[in-house]
Amino acid sequence: MDFITIGIAILLILVVYAIKLYNGLVTMRVHVNEGWSDITVQLKRRYDLIPNLVDTVKGYAGHEKSTLESVIAARNSAASNQGSAAEKAGSENILSGALRQLFALSESYPELKANENFAKLQNELSNLEEVIQKARRYYNGCVREMNTAVQVFPSNIIAGQFGFDKATFFELDDAEHATVQDAPKISF
Repeated sequence: MDFITIGIAILLILVVYAIKLYNGLVTMRVHVNEGWSDITVQLKRRYDLIPNLVDTVKGYAGHEKSTLESVIAARNSAASNQGSAAEKAGSENILSGALRQLFALSESYPELKANENFAKLQNELSNLEEVIQKARRYYNGCVREMNTAVQVFPSNIIAGQFGFDKATFFELDDAEHATVQDAPKISF
């Protein structure tokens, strides 16, 4: 074998390897987009439940106008936010806080707490929150894989050449993070 044949073989191997890296990055980007789409679908379901919940609470706690208005405003803000994952997470965290205030009202109004429709909506929203958490974990896992590939050698060279950027995690806000950190410790 002469040097030209060896050179062509090495070049061919490098090209095939670069194509493999590029295709891997494309796949990761598709998974990130898929994960974000799943979150968006679940958040839309959440937005659709909130007006029914607010209407139910209005019937029992209509004079809690500021709480109801804050829930509606937070829902509208979150639903209209088309920004990055970080911006969307911020508005979703505000909405979660407003919903916590709304559910806290049920403690002050036993007849609301006993209302079948309220209980059903609360349960449905609780189940939906679990689905959103699963979608968020999937998305963040895809983001982690993408961000790692974009930063490590040699895929960072391909990523830089073809415009692959790091993605943004969908993270807890400080209040949710503190709640998780301050979870009760159980010991036997």
